[in-house]
Amino acid sequence: MSRIKITGDSTIDLSKDLMEKYQVEIVPLYINMGEDSFRDGVTVSPNDIYAYVAKTGTLPKTAAPSVGDYLEFFSALKKDCDEIIHFNISSEFSSAHQNALVAASEIGGVYPIDSRNLSTGTGLLVLEACEMAQKGMDADEITLEIDRLIPKVEASFIINRLDYLAKGGRCSSLVAMGANVLHLRPMILVKDGKMEVGKKYRGSYDDCMVKYIKDRISGRDNLRLKRIFITHTACPDDTLDLAEKTVRECQNFGEILDTEASCTISNHCGESTLGVLFIRE
Repeated sequence: MSRIKITGDSTIDLSKDLMEKYQVEIVPLYINMGEDSFRDGVTVSPNDIYAYVAKTGTLPKTAAPSVGDYLEFFSALKKDCDEIIHFNISSEFSSAHQNALVAASEIGGVYPIDSRNLSTGTGLLVLEACEMAQKGMDADEITLEIDRLIPKVEASFIINRLDYLAKGGRCSSLVAMGANVLHLRPMILVKDGKMEVGKKYRGSYDDCMVKYIKDRISGRDNLRLKRIFITHTACPDDTLDLAEKTVRECQNFGEILDTEASCTISNHCGESTLGVLFIRE
C-alpha cells in the first residue's frame, strides 16, 4: 500500500490542532508589505496586517508560492511518502495551483487539486481526503472522489467592513462608503471558483450574522451533517459564541469547528468577517 501525504497551501485555514491531528503539511503564500516579504502564518500574523493597514492606509500584496517553493516542499515530503495529494486555493484567485502543477510534473507522484474554493471550503476537502487515505484508498480513488465533492462545497462569509475589499480593488470606495453609512453587511459567496456578492444585510453586525447563518443552513435537508466550519478573522468572543449557538439551533452537525482565517484571507476581508462552510449532499 502506498504511503499518501495530504498537503495544502496556507489558505486552507485549518487550526494547528487539526493539522496535527490529520498530519497535514502546508506551503505558505507570501504577504508583501512595502519592500518586505513574509510567509503567511510563519513570519507574519493577521494582527500584523491589521496594524500595517491602520498605520499606512494601504493593503499588503499577496503572492503565490513559486515553482521553486513547491519543488522544495514536494521533494522534502517525497522522502517519507510515495504520493502527495496537494490542495490549492481556486486557480481563479491565485497562480498557486499552476505553480504546483509545474513542480508536480517534474517530481512525479504528486496530485495538485484546484479546490475551486478558498479558506475552509478547501479545508473541508482536505479533511475528507485525509480520512479517505486513512481508510486505505489510493491516490486515484481519492482524487476522483474529491472531484465529485468540489461542486458540493458551500463557502460564504458576511463582511463587516468593505474598506479592505475597496483597497484591494474588489469594490469601489464609493460603494464601501455607502455601505458603511447604511450599515450594510454583504454576504460574499464562492461560486464556480470565483467570489460574488450575495444578499446584503442591514443592522448591527451580530444581528446580520445571525440572519446570515440562518439563511445558509436553517431548514435545509440537503446538508452533510458530518461537520461545519465557522471560520473568521478577528472577532469578539461573544460574536463567535453567538455564531456557534445559532448553528446548533439550526442544524445538528456532528462537528462544529472554529478556525481563524489565514493572513491571505484576512488581508482581503479585514477584521470581523465570519463564514459558515460545509458540504451539501
